[in-house]
Amino acid sequence: MTLTDELTRTLVIEAKAAMQDAHATYSNFTVGAALLMEDGSIVRGANIENASFGATICAERSAIASALSQGKRGIKAVAVSNATDTKITPCGICRQVIYEYGTDIPIICSNQSGEYMIHTISELLPHAFTLD
Repeated sequence: MTLTDELTRTLVIEAKAAMQDAHATYSNFTVGAALLMEDGSIVRGANIENASFGATICAERSAIASALSQGKRGIKAVAVSNATDTKITPCGICRQVIYEYGTDIPIICSNQSGEYMIHTISELLPHAFTLD
């Protein structure tokens, strides 16, 4: 599946829409993610904060957990967005989790204006931990 400009824009729009489901009562920093799955479906996730910050779930991991619980496999691309001017990238934990599903997955990092940059997960996590 080719990541066209149109598909990239669709994923950014879906990631921005996912922010509406965020539970960010502590930071007020809403994040949304959208995964393109191998079957062509798009699965959304949003960050879910908790007073015990270690229990907080990032949008990317929320989307991955949702996709896997629906029986979906094969992540083809990930888009992440937020309500600031910064084109955010996944945090370190999310980078490691995404890496588990492929070393060349494109990560679309966007902002509230829909501007984006694309990196592969290997570019964002060049020395990923593996069991190999």
